[in-house]
Formats: sequence, structure tokens, C-alpha cells
Amino acid sequence: MKVAYLGPEGTYSEEAALAHDPRARRVPCASIAAAIRAADRGEADEVVVPVENSLEGAVTSTTDLLIHETALKIKREIIVPVRHCLVVPPGAKGVRLADVAVVFSHPQGAAQCRGYLERRLPRAAFSASLSTAAAVKDMLRSDRPAAAVSSRRAAELFGAVVAAHGIEDAAHNQTRFVVLGAADAGPTGRDKTSICFDFSHDGPGILHNALGELAARGINMLKIESRPDKRSPGRYFFLLDVEGHRTDPAVEEALADIAKPAASFKVLGSYPRAD
Repeated sequence: MKVAYLGPEGTYSEEAALAHDPRARRVPCASIAAAIRAADRGEADEVVVPVENSLEGAVTSTTDLLIHETALKIKREIIVPVRHCLVVPPGAKGVRLADVAVVFSHPQGAAQCRGYLERRLPRAAFSASLSTAAAVKDMLRSDRPAAAVSSRRAAELFGAVVAAHGIEDAAHNQTRFVVLGAADAGPTGRDKTSICFDFSHDGPGILHNALGELAARGINMLKIESRPDKRSPGRYFFLLDVEGHRTDPAVEEALADIAKPAASFKVLGSYPRAD
């Protein structure tokens, strides 16, 4: 089994891939899009991608790829606790934070530590990296005094020094990852289903009526969000997570009725709920 993920080694995506299948051959990719393409092309059997963070919300690059770019289905979700570190080059543990001119991180990682960075490094510029692990490499190559926001494992892998632990703005910071494959999971009795849809026109009550199909059948909606449909301003795709498996009779009926007025409708997958 080959599992693609956002690399390089040391990312939280790799941690999720290890949790999913520690025996699999892991295939690091340069971006979330590249990881999904690897599975689409058959270069990997599955792909693990971040979809939501408890502090920053949806990972929109993943969401947009699920809506527009891939036919892969969600077959599992994995919750990974995120503990960010402020990392500096070797031999620099005693450096004054005031000397740091630039901080490298993935934008999501930096956003999850915004309060700490504003308090401790208010004059440092931010530079976006492709991942929190890549941020350590970028820091080590920097010609300016630099730091990085990354995991402890990434620091150890690339020979950097952890200057501060647990710098995220909330103690219970978590990222939800999903595993994508050619097919979703069978019913287990403790499932959830993810869907997306849009409408060809706007009108009073159009979303309310769609959601009413769930309420009428006693189906709990776990999450709702919207994303621009990329075709014109003011038009959106709606993404829902609901309790139950798509093959459950009540869920199957509700999804069929939601699809009727929709311009496009897609089941992203049914899968067991993570603890």
C-alpha cells in the first residue's frame, strides 16, 4: 500500500499517514494538490490530506480540490493533536528573539500561533513555506536571522533546535485529516457522510428547504460551510457533514431530495466518525 501525503518528512500530514497505516509506503508530495494528483494517477493507493483545523477552520485548498478536481472519496477521518514549536538554527538556542528577522511556516501553522508570534516576534516578517517541515529547511537556508514554526519531529529530523514548545494559541489545537481512496467505507453504525452542492439560481429559502430534508428525517447536521464556486461572484458551493451512512435509508432519501433542486451534487464519501 502506498499513501501520499503533504511532505517532506516531519509534517503533521506524515503523522496522520503513520496513524492511518504505519506499514504503508509513504509518498511525500510538495503540495496538497500534488498528493491528490498522485492518487488520481495511480501513483499512490490512498492520500491523507488536512481538511479542518480547530483554530483556523477549513483548509480551503483541500476543500476546493474535493469539490472541483478529484473523484476520490473520503474513506476515513483522523484527528491529530497539533503542538507547534518555535525552531531556530543549531547553536542559536540562546539567540534573542528580537534578533529574528523572518519566521518561516506554512500559513495554517503561523495562523494557529498568531498571538505568540505577535507578542514575542512583533518585528519579524512572515515567509510562507509549503509545509511546517519545509519551513525548517527554508529557515536553515535563510541568509537572515530566522526561525520557523514546525513540529518537534521536523526539528529533530533536520538538525534544528527547539527554542519554545507549545506556542499554538489554544491548548487543544487539533487538525482533522481525511483519507481519500477510490471508494469510501462501508457502514459501521457510527458513520458520517460529506456532501457538496450548489444551486443554479438564488432565491428565498432555497438553502433552508434543502436543509429541511435532513430535519424532516431526524438527521443531524454536523457541519456546514460555503466556498465560492469560482464561476461568478456571489455564487457558492455548500459543504455539509451529516450523521449516518449514505446507504442508510433515511440518509439516502434525504440526499436524493437535496440533489433534486441542486445544479450539481456530489457525495464526497461516507466513513466512520473519528473518536
